[in-house]
Amino acid sequence: MPLSVAVSGASGYAGGEILRLLAAHPEVEIRTVTAHSNAGQPLIDHQPHLRSLRHLTLQPSTPEVLAGHDIVFLALPHGQSGQYTDALADTALVIDAGADHRLTSPDDWNAFYGGDFHEPWTYGVPELLVADGTGTGTGKQRDKLVGASRIAAPGCNASTVALSLAPGVAAGVIDPSDIVSVLAVGPSGAGKSLKTNLLAAEILGSANPYAIGGTHRHIPEILQALRGAGATGDIRISFTPVLVPMSRGILATSTAPIADGVTDAQIREAWESAYADETFVQLLPEGSFPRTADVAGANTALMGLAIDRAAGRVVVVTAVDNLAKGTAGAAIQSMNIALGLAETTGLSVNGVAP
Repeated sequence: MPLSVAVSGASGYAGGEILRLLAAHPEVEIRTVTAHSNAGQPLIDHQPHLRSLRHLTLQPSTPEVLAGHDIVFLALPHGQSGQYTDALADTALVIDAGADHRLTSPDDWNAFYGGDFHEPWTYGVPELLVADGTGTGTGKQRDKLVGASRIAAPGCNASTVALSLAPGVAAGVIDPSDIVSVLAVGPSGAGKSLKTNLLAAEILGSANPYAIGGTHRHIPEILQALRGAGATGDIRISFTPVLVPMSRGILATSTAPIADGVTDAQIREAWESAYADETFVQLLPEGSFPRTADVAGANTALMGLAIDRAAGRVVVVTAVDNLAKGTAGAAIQSMNIALGLAETTGLSVNGVAP
């Protein structure tokens, strides 16, 4: 018997992507979709690409409507998911695609988000390296997801940068005190609400930096992930996202100084060993670098690695679909692990081209 699923925020981009992927998942049944201002309207009016779900109507996003399902996905604006935590206490699995349960530090939450701080949930990036705390080994975040009942799906920019750099941090081949990350990102990451800076007339033919100078909300999430991977001492990152005219995608270029005495072979081995057995995070052959077009619609992070000896830095270029691997795909991949299903169920490494 399939597991019953409710998706809150189903009229938005993240909610729509969760529904798109769940619609092909053999172990679940999407029974309920909810929204706020769009409640009462057919789902198909807001997600016209989801033809197999055209029978569903958006219901109000209330605890009473969401309760009674095996799994609930919350695809709500930051600061709105936490209100459902207590009300869904009897739900076997709740997955939050917002930021409310990602951060472990109340100080970080207050500095970058504000409002009520909610308890951190298990972080939903299975491939992320996690130090064992003894200094003698590193595992993966997927081990913590086994049997989890509360999962915080990642911020798309944050998980992209963390996956890019965690192997170097864990292996001690880079210096995390001088990280620079510049990301080309599509506007779908900002959600569906109407904003002047996201109008076609504003973004077509233009590239626009935003959240400059250490103000982006994903920064503490990146630092938290890198500390978890074993980074010690000062961790500093200059993080600059740039809005570009593509509906989906992130192309993250991250650099960090090469640690003293490290060879080129040791550097590449750090990334190769970290991701050699991973289905959804793939290191490309030496000299190859990804394009965002190669991951559109896929639950895949493609990564290219360069060693710039003249600058003394490692360069990692990573491409993801911000709505798929960056958000919805990571959430469903984590769901599969938590439920003891095959990790790849309902997910594909294949993108859509052209």
